[in-house]
Amino acid sequence: MQNSRIEIPIPSNPDDYLSQFANFVEIVKILRKECPWDRKQTNESIANLLIEETYEAIDAIYDKNDDDFAKELGDILLHIVMHSVIADERKAFDLAKVIDKISHKMIIRHPHVFGDVAIDNDTQVSQNWERIKKSENDENQIRSTLAGVPKSLPALLQAERIQHKVSKVGFDWNNKDDVWQKVEEELKEFRYELSKNDKEKARQELGDFLFAIVNAARHEGIVAEEALHLTNNKFKSRFQFIEQRAIELGKDLNEMSLQDMDKLWEESKSIYR
Repeated sequence: MQNSRIEIPIPSNPDDYLSQFANFVEIVKILRKECPWDRKQTNESIANLLIEETYEAIDAIYDKNDDDFAKELGDILLHIVMHSVIADERKAFDLAKVIDKISHKMIIRHPHVFGDVAIDNDTQVSQNWERIKKSENDENQIRSTLAGVPKSLPALLQAERIQHKVSKVGFDWNNKDDVWQKVEEELKEFRYELSKNDKEKARQELGDFLFAIVNAARHEGIVAEEALHLTNNKFKSRFQFIEQRAIELGKDLNEMSLQDMDKLWEESKSIYR
């Protein structure tokens, strides 16, 4: 074999996760040297894959499939190590610096654990986190409250993070009733623009409505992105049930009436709640 000369690292103690990790890093470095596909990758070329692997891990969490969850976390770890190895090759930073930075951050931002700061609840933990985060910047540099909200986040999650950030400096509704009133107001404005057939303004108003819905969900302790994710999965399961039942009934889904599909849909709801 072409690569028979390569010695694959084997942990001396499989139960020692530090040994396992060190050997895994060595495997990634070997792949960067020996595999044509891995060798040609850059931080940019595999950036989108990191997002994909993250969402596959989230799927496993919601599916309560721990075997898949462990596997998907491994895929995320692969990308973290691969990105770090590539960065090391271009003399930007190495894996040790990645670990050092996150370790330092966790210690500095948890003074109630690693220091002498007293806190009473998780709200104070969150407030301290934001305060410390701002103090870490150059004193001559103004850091926006919204800095750190990734531009590539899904829109619903980005909206929730924006609202969460500004709430920490007091820019938030005090009354949940006012929040829901805002939702109703934005819905009326959206429907009004639709009635005028002004699609551009309707698009803007729909964005305002969705933003208001996300905010209302946040005030109810619900993450809108997670809620929609669960609904998407539920819809997929129910529709796939319709497809399977159509096959069992010897019917072509494209030729079934909406009424027939609705009957199967109601049947699916007893299984996928």
